[in-house]
Amino acid sequence: MDKTYQLEICANSVLSALTAQEGGADRVELCQNLDVGGTTPSLGQVWLTRAGLSIGVHVLIRPRAGDFLYTDTEFLEMKSDVMFCKEAKCDGVVIGMLLADGQVDSLRMAELIELARPMQVTFHRAFDRCRDPFEALEAIINLGCDRLLTSGLKNSAMEGVETIAQLIKQANGRIEVMPGSGISEQNITQIAELTGATSFHSSAKIEQRSGMDYVGGEVGGMGDTVWVSAKEKIRQMADMLKNR
Repeated sequence: MDKTYQLEICANSVLSALTAQEGGADRVELCQNLDVGGTTPSLGQVWLTRAGLSIGVHVLIRPRAGDFLYTDTEFLEMKSDVMFCKEAKCDGVVIGMLLADGQVDSLRMAELIELARPMQVTFHRAFDRCRDPFEALEAIINLGCDRLLTSGLKNSAMEGVETIAQLIKQANGRIEVMPGSGISEQNITQIAELTGATSFHSSAKIEQRSGMDYVGGEVGGMGDTVWVSAKEKIRQMADMLKNR
């Protein structure tokens, strides 16, 4: 019997992606720099992850931190990254672009989606900075995106459950609406109940201390800790969803 629920893990390294698979995730969203909301991973990271995983590999296409209003040069970079992901036989890409007025940048999104096919396309949390979520949802559906990742325009999915539930009702099966941001083993079943969602996005991250014996100098922000996905957290969420 097919699983009713899907668990996507936001993996910021090859190690985290492998951990996600071992923990029972259905797919990974591969990225770097989680501390700024994620950016496009390196080419080596994409190749090694694709080679090492049998579950779905979706790659974040976000050239920089900050807003989602991109220059022509940044757009060319995004197109190049999409083409590379297709060459690497990834299963999907995760993208999002807005206009200066807060509407979805449908024109340039359409170019990226056409370039990406036959890969799946997820519209990411740029959605959470749009001016009208219900108008934006229709634009994203009309573009043909397979999935929408959202926290319901709040800092966490738990805070945004009411809006997420409204979006799922409006979508009516035309697109998968996937809650993300702050989802953990402590709240995933509650969010499922409150929203009606069947697909969930979590980083399941923990801090890992540096293995360095020698720590010299007084420069901060280098060599202290890194974020990694925790297999125990992933396994617990996967089991919770499986047993619903």
